[in-house]
Parts: sequence; structure tokens; C-alpha cells
Amino acid sequence: MDLSQVHVGVHRRKRKKRVGRGIGSGHGKTSTRGHKGQRSRAGTNKPHPLSEGGQMPLIRRVPRRGFSNATWRREYAIVNVGDLDRVFADGDTVDLETLRQKRVIDGRYDGLRVLGEGELRKRLLVKAHHFSASARSKIESLGGTCEVLPGPKPVPQNKMKPRPPKLPY
Repeated sequence: MDLSQVHVGVHRRKRKKRVGRGIGSGHGKTSTRGHKGQRSRAGTNKPHPLSEGGQMPLIRRVPRRGFSNATWRREYAIVNVGDLDRVFADGDTVDLETLRQKRVIDGRYDGLRVLGEGELRKRLLVKAHHFSASARSKIESLGGTCEVLPGPKPVPQNKMKPRPPKLPY
């Protein structure tokens, strides 16, 4: 074999199969799709990865059990007094907005909880939805104040008006 024989039969660019160009092309009429069936139709998903044919799909075979309260769950940002001492100056006001500005917390939260981990050496006005007993005592022992914010309003259980009583006739 020599170099003149190396590329014989090797095509660098394979031409695209042009279907639907008449019976003489060899790929006319059904355009290589065969007759009938899912894959001969336009818009087929060939079949979908989760498709199981006529068999009952797995998602419908598995029983539903349990309950999730994810719809009503509230996410609270948790901050320790040691973090407040590190970031805030004496006499500052601490709430969710100032914590975001100082980059102590990020993300969306429904409220703020202050816990008593760490040492506090500054007088702060802290506005939060919940204080642990140790956090409250550490903040108030230095002359700071703990302001408890009201939680979100409860979800109304029955929005419908009661039905009028049925008449006996």
C-alpha cells in the first residue's frame, strides 16, 4: 500500500440524504419512514422516554402516601448574636433588610430568628420574629432591645359563607 491508496473509498464529507424528492430518487413517497405507525407521523416523540406503550405508567402504578406541608411551610433566616456583634456597630438597628445589606443572609425568607451562639459586646436594637431565651438575655443585658415582629396572617380556613338552612317544604 502506498499514499495514493490511503484515501480511496474514504469520503471526507458525507452528503445529506435528500428525502421526498420523487420516486426516482429511491427516497420518495414515504421518505424512508415506512408505512403507518408512530414513527411515520409528523411530530412524534419517538417514543417519549417515559412512555411504556400500553402498560400502565410507573407514575400511576406507585401509590400516593403521606402528606407534605411544603405549601404552608415558612422559611426563617437564622442568625446568631455572635454574627451580629461581628458585623454591626454599637447602636445599630438589625432587621432582615440590614442583614441583607451587610451580606449576612441571602435568599428569600419569611422571617428572622435570633439565636444566642457567640458573644455580644454592642448595644443593638434587634427586630426579629423570634428570639431564643439566651439571645434575648444577651441583647437586653447590654441595654439593647428585642422587638418581636408579628408573623404572617393565618390562612383563612373557610372562605365560603355558610349555606342557608333548608326549608321543610
